[in-house]
Amino acid sequence: MLDNAFYPPTSQPPFIALIGCDGAGKSTMTQELAHLLGQDYPTSFCYLGLGSGDLGRRIKQWPVIGPRVEKMLSSRARKTRTPGEKIPGVATALVVFCFSLLRFYRFQKAMLARSHGQLIVADRYPQAEIPGWCDGPGLSAASTDNRFINWLACVEKRLYEHMAAVHPTVIIFLDVDIRTALSRKPDHDPALLAAKIEKTRKLHFDGTPMERIDARQDYTAVRRSVLNIVNRYIRRYETRSETS
Repeated sequence: MLDNAFYPPTSQPPFIALIGCDGAGKSTMTQELAHLLGQDYPTSFCYLGLGSGDLGRRIKQWPVIGPRVEKMLSSRARKTRTPGEKIPGVATALVVFCFSLLRFYRFQKAMLARSHGQLIVADRYPQAEIPGWCDGPGLSAASTDNRFINWLACVEKRLYEHMAAVHPTVIIFLDVDIRTALSRKPDHDPALLAAKIEKTRKLHFDGTPMERIDARQDYTAVRRSVLNIVNRYIRRYETRSETS
């Protein structure tokens, strides 16, 4: 764990981000955390994911054509995030790029709320370390010969580098194993979950203070650990504010 002393003091309220594989409990935890903190502080909740996975699962439930359409979209998404593969066309690249623009918009909205004195609780956080995975740039993993797609990839990469350069106050990593993740998300692809777990554990977020919690525990225990961490960082912020 790195201490906030490594970072210059900021007068802005804390920015708390929770990350973890699907099934770690981050979405439920961030929403409850935002509700609890909102009772004592001006607080904004921010979702910084893409939502593409949930969209794909909803498409799969469409009558007759749903499974086939979802399979096609998943195949294209898999190629796009796989090194050595080729991005399957301009249409796919535009969809990925638009999702990234949506994430950037949400990020900017969160930054604006923070500048207005809001404490931020974020579900996920963008990174520029591992392209194609774990909230990283979607067009930088696979290759393409198309100049327009290359331009989109360059623009997208700069957006992610801009977001990743902003260090949250703390990133709380809810870590689970594949067995726990599958028990909570039985409709998810086991291979995809396993890959997400492996890659998330490799992220450093440019040295941002990062706290790891064993999210295999029951929700009450994880909640207690998260609140202890959050309260510690809020106290540091309040102490710094009082002395400045």
